[in-house]
Amino acid sequence: MDAVQKTMSGFSLDLGPLKEPLGFIRVLEWVFTIFAFATTGGYSGKTHFTVICGQEVKDVEPVFNYPFRLSDHPYKVPFCNGSTSNNTYLQGDFSSSAEFFVCVGVFGFLYCTATLILYLGYQHVYRQTSRGPIIDLLLTAAFAFLWLVSSSAWGKGLTDVKYATNPEHLVSSCKNLTCKAEEYPSMGRLNASVIFGFLNLILWAGNCWFIYKETPFHKDPNPPANIEEGGAPGP
Repeated sequence: MDAVQKTMSGFSLDLGPLKEPLGFIRVLEWVFTIFAFATTGGYSGKTHFTVICGQEVKDVEPVFNYPFRLSDHPYKVPFCNGSTSNNTYLQGDFSSSAEFFVCVGVFGFLYCTATLILYLGYQHVYRQTSRGPIIDLLLTAAFAFLWLVSSSAWGKGLTDVKYATNPEHLVSSCKNLTCKAEEYPSMGRLNASVIFGFLNLILWAGNCWFIYKETPFHKDPNPPANIEEGGAPGP
């Protein structure tokens, strides 16, 4: 009995599942999940406008970064008489949508890692009962829903970040000064994060079908009887 249990629970590396949609799509999910949260977390950028004082041009470069609590980043606007203003702040707090998106990505990465170990090392345990595929299906569907919600929320949050850091918007608050908008913040990395979020939605939602095929819900409950079970064939 102990030998049987040891055989059922022991690690046995098998790369065969990677050739099937179940394992191959999970690898893609693992990669795209990393891209999603890596392109958002750790981001740092700056916007740029200038104050024109006759022939002299003074640069103002407010900085901001993940998790996009913009009001935590003060900057000073120089006056033409040589003094500077009190601390001025970028407006807006978009940390909730950004952190939610990164959180979904991190937990999705951990789940992909765990299931890949299960697929490649414990495939016999995974298929031993119907419980494993059913739980896998429910969690994969839950992650697909979370990707939909988090990607939509972060897409809206990113739009608001772009508006709040737009130098055209910032120079409109200059009072008694001549200000000119300069370079816009580089947002290519953040745009990619939203794209990766929706790609993950497609991957996780599509993978539900292949996991569903592993569950007993997909199997025919009444398979056709063979000759031994159904009797001799008719004339």
